[in-house]
Parts: sequence; C-alpha cells; structure tokens
Amino acid sequence: MVLLAGINLDFLKDCWQLARGYWFSEEKWRARGLTAVIVTLNLAYVYISVLFNNWYNRFYNALQNFDSEEFFSAQLEFSVLAGIYIIVAVYQLYLQQMLEINWRRWMTQQYLDSWLAKRTYYRLQLIENNTDNPDQRISEDLRLFTNYTLRLSLGLLRAMVTLVCFIAILWQLSGTLTVPIGGGTEVTIFGYMVWVALLYAIIGTWLTHKIGKPLTKLNFDQQRYEADFRFSLVRLRENSESIAFYGGEAREGQSFMDRFGSVLDNFWQIMKRQKQLTWFTSGYAQIAVIVPLLLAAPRYFAKEIQLGGLVQTSLAFGKVQDSLSFFVESYPLLAEWKAVVDRLTGFVGNMEKVNASTDTGATIHQAAAPALMVSDLNVDLPDGRRLLSELNLSLTAGDSLLVAGPSGSGKSTLLRTLAGLWPYAQGDITVPEGQSSLFLPQKAYLPLGTLREVLLYPGPRQPVNDEDIYMAMSLCKLEGLKEQLDRVEEWSHVLSLGEQQRIAFVRALIHKPDWLFMDEATSALDEPTERVLYKLLCEHLPNTAMISVGHRGTLNSYHKKKLTLDGVGRWSLLTL
Repeated sequence: MVLLAGINLDFLKDCWQLARGYWFSEEKWRARGLTAVIVTLNLAYVYISVLFNNWYNRFYNALQNFDSEEFFSAQLEFSVLAGIYIIVAVYQLYLQQMLEINWRRWMTQQYLDSWLAKRTYYRLQLIENNTDNPDQRISEDLRLFTNYTLRLSLGLLRAMVTLVCFIAILWQLSGTLTVPIGGGTEVTIFGYMVWVALLYAIIGTWLTHKIGKPLTKLNFDQQRYEADFRFSLVRLRENSESIAFYGGEAREGQSFMDRFGSVLDNFWQIMKRQKQLTWFTSGYAQIAVIVPLLLAAPRYFAKEIQLGGLVQTSLAFGKVQDSLSFFVESYPLLAEWKAVVDRLTGFVGNMEKVNASTDTGATIHQAAAPALMVSDLNVDLPDGRRLLSELNLSLTAGDSLLVAGPSGSGKSTLLRTLAGLWPYAQGDITVPEGQSSLFLPQKAYLPLGTLREVLLYPGPRQPVNDEDIYMAMSLCKLEGLKEQLDRVEEWSHVLSLGEQQRIAFVRALIHKPDWLFMDEATSALDEPTERVLYKLLCEHLPNTAMISVGHRGTLNSYHKKKLTLDGVGRWSLLTL
C-alpha cells in the first residue's frame, strides 16, 4: 500500500541514509534502549486494547442480562485497565518526545558541522542548482523529519501488531457466512468479516492515493515558498537603513506580497486537494462504523451472539479496518514526510557535490617555506570565462601587495582563490605552515552579542585583556564605544559602515595575523582616516603580509607591490 504513494524502495533507502547515523553514533545504545522501551509501551498499548475489547463483551452482556453484580465487577476491571492505559499513554508520548529531541539535537549538530566544514555554506552558493534556504532545512526540515519518522514508524508498528491481534479475534467472532449460488449449492465463507475489512481497506487505500497523490509536490513547494517569504523579511531587517535611504518601502512591500502570493496560491491548492481527500476519508470512516453492525446484525437477531458479542465484533472490525487503513488515515502526513525527506536528501547531495568539487580548484598545500608562493594560477568564472591566466607571485613576511583593476576584473575573486574558497581555479598555491590569516571584507561581519564578542570575532589565539582592547579602539578612533564593551546590540544596525570598517581594523590589531587580506576594507572611510589606519598596520604589524583590493590611487603609497588585472586574463606586477 505504501508503495502506491511513491514511497518506493529508493525513497526508503534515502530515508534510511538520513536516519541511520544516529542509531550507529556514539549515542547508539541510549537511542536503541529508549526505542526498545517505546516499542514495549506500544505493544502494551495494543495488549490493553485487546483487554478492553474483551471487557466490552462482558459489560454489554451484563447490561443485557440485568446482572448488577457482573456490571459493578466490570466497572472495577475498567478502572484498573483505564489506570494502566493512562500510565502507558503518558510515558509512551513522553519518551517518544525525548527520543525525538535527542535525535533532532544530534542531527542538527551533524548538519551544522557539515554545512560549516570546508566553508560548504559559502560554496553552496556557487553551484548551479543552488540549495534554497539551507537554514530552513536545518531548523525546520530536521524537526519535521524526526517527528514524522517516529510518528509514522511507530504508528505503522502499532497498526501491524493491532492487525495481528484483532484479526484473530475478528475471525473467531465472525463465524461463517453461507451464500447460496443457485442450484441448491452454497458457499461457506469462514471469517467473512475479516475479508470484508481487507477488501474495504484496499479499495479505500487505492482511492486515497488517487485523490491525495499531488499533495507530495504541493507540500514540497509550500516549504520552499514559506522559507522564501521569511528570507525576504529577514533581508529587509538586515538592510533597513539602505532601503530607508532609497525610500524603497513600496518596492519591498510589492516584493513581499509577490512572495506571499506564491505561499497563498500553493496553499489554496493544498486546501482544495485536502478538501477532496477529507470528503473521502470522512465518509470512509463513517461508513466503517455501520458496516460491521450490518454484517453482524443477522447473527445477533438470530440469537447466535449476545449484545456484548455484537459490540465486541463491531469494535474488533473497527480495529482491523483501522490497522489496514493506516495509509488512508496517514496519507497527508506521508505526503509531507516525503517532501521533507526529498528536501533533506537534496541538501545532503548538494553538500557532498560541493565537497567533491573542491578537488577541482587550485592545489593549496602548506610548507615550511616563509613565503606565499603562487605558481601558474588560472582563475575562471563558473561559465568558463577566464579572469586570470598563468599568475606567478611570491610574498614574504612584511610584504604588501595592492590588487587593482576595473570592476569585474577578478580582484575579489583572486582573494577568494588564495583563501581556498573559489573552486574554479587551477594552479599551485603554497602557504607558510602554521601561520594565521585574517580577512577584512568591505562590509565587516558583526555577529550577534556583546561589543566585546564583536571585536574579538572569530576568537583570539591568546587571551586578550581590556587594556589591549581599549588601546586598539583608541588607535582606530572608536574610543567613544569603550563603555559599551559588554552591551548586547544588533551592532550592524547601530554602527555606521565607517565604524564597522574601523571595527575590522581593531580586530586586525588584536589578532595580529601573519597574513592580512583586505577587500576594499576602507571604502567607507575618508582619506585621512584611511591613512591613519594603514599607518597603524605598518607600525603595529610590521611582520604581517598585506594583500589589499582597492580602487583608490591613495592606496599605492601603503604597498610595496601592485598587481593590476584587466579581467580577460592578463596581468602586470609592479614594484612601487
């Protein structure tokens, strides 16, 4: 039945590949033990259901026979069963949620490690089939995957065990059905209600699949549209000042509504399809209530069974029918589960593709040599267009190189290549072993947290005292922020772009890297401030090698060498 939903062997294999890591991880025994307890509680739940089914026979027979003693005895039995049922239900849910959150925590850690390792989060943006909203896949899809996988797998287990238990009860309660076929010949059908339940469930499953099949793609698209809409709102918050200066509120509002329109349109399609599915499943469930009564009524009126037997037969039929109809009842959840698995599988596949593609970039290796050596380096765009051909370059401690050229000539791309970020490159890059580097982009990244955490990002190699921080801030003309070191703010919105660029220079003075890469790191500063900051680097970091990208002619005086690119592969290297 499940195969009908498109959940074929390949899909189940993908699902197992996503799930198996946790069950064979360092937490495997804890996970397996918790799972064993949950399975045991599910089996206990089914066993109590069997006892309740027998209780109904006893209780209704007592009512029919006006047996008060048996009636009150049955009430006592019910109290005991109900108490045990409540305990099982509570701990089954509690432990299942415990397993779910442990599993989600482990998977989230693994996915974050993979996403951050080898700068995969950056490289994902470079591949052609870019993974949309990886943040949503880690936060939301992992939550849904663990929840749906446990709910469906345990639900299927319970359905199978319930089917095995109650099919035997229903077979015994059904008796035989004799059907005349003419000519005085009769056919006797043993356990006829079992066969009716089976046929009813097969027909219901097939129709459910026909009606609900489009829900898989619709749910997949809904997750994407919702994530795109949330991402657009986040971008407004991150770029609020620029949008305010442009007066772009109307344009942003239209963009929001366009994205939200996709959310609404797709949700309407889900609503319409679910309405059709609900028409069928609701009718299917209601008919299932009356069918066993109609089938068992002839035996009741023939006094072959008592009222308790009639009720027990009806309930047993319902249990068998519910078990066989697991797919019918769970179809919307199965459709969402498949969409989630497909999204996670695509995300993992793209991360693996990115990691595999790193072997096609320039060969970067460390050596004991004190110089950065670039040999026969070619740098291309993703479409194959050549930006830089056969570059040979050598830089030693204390050297400074200015990379210049028109916009789009590949200046920033060269920095990415030297940092090992750009996969569309060939050649050899040798970096000094055991030395540190720091990158200062045009717009400094300011993480959430205190100003102290912002200044020390991504973390110093050695402890830094407040005096060193104060000194660096004063040198970079940020002494007015000294009293706010432990204040938590969204600093990218509090500080101007010029202040953010000076924050980056504070980091350089604190970290004292061996190699400093700057990509138009002073573009938002006036020339006198730029002059002060470059002099600070020369005075306080005399052994640091600097590689700068910039357009201003004033930068020439702060560098010893100048590499000029023309954007079509040619380059020239001058000593200043």
